Amino acid sequence: MAEGVFRSLSHSSPYISAIDSAGTGAYHTLEPPDYRTMATLKKHGITDYDHGARKITPEDFQSYDYIFAMDAYNFRDLLRMQQRLDSRKESAAEKSKATVEMFGKYGGRRKDEQVIDPYYGEDDGFDQVYEQAVRFSQGFLQHLEGKYANLKDS
Repeated sequence: MAEGVFRSLSHSSPYISAIDSAGTGAYHTLEPPDYRTMATLKKHGITDYDHGARKITPEDFQSYDYIFAMDAYNFRDLLRMQQRLDSRKESAAEKSKATVEMFGKYGGRRKDEQVIDPYYGEDDGFDQVYEQAVRFSQGFLQHLEGKYANLKDS
């Protein structure tokens, strides 16, 4: 869901070039999002989201500037993956370029806010995740705007 929300909010941002989502496990590979995710996105006017689940790859750490985790467990897994990959590289130039962070860092409430997976809960959990994804996306886009504005001023 976060990818769909972020795509809808960032489509006109000059700072975003590629967006994708992946899991730390190979669960539901190539399957579409849960029907409740799609219903929640549709309820909020996002009707063009299309995605097949995939597992994160070593190449992702080189291809993307940011990799976001939704919870502390996946954050630890992503950091371990990145450290393992980087330990095999000889030079700093070969090390991964991605910054691995909690997406909830940009939520405006508390640093490293976590997203609780709504899959096993009630349907309103999907609305809560949608609200978080909107806040996190907006916060991250504001962060990028500030970052690039500061670079222009330097």
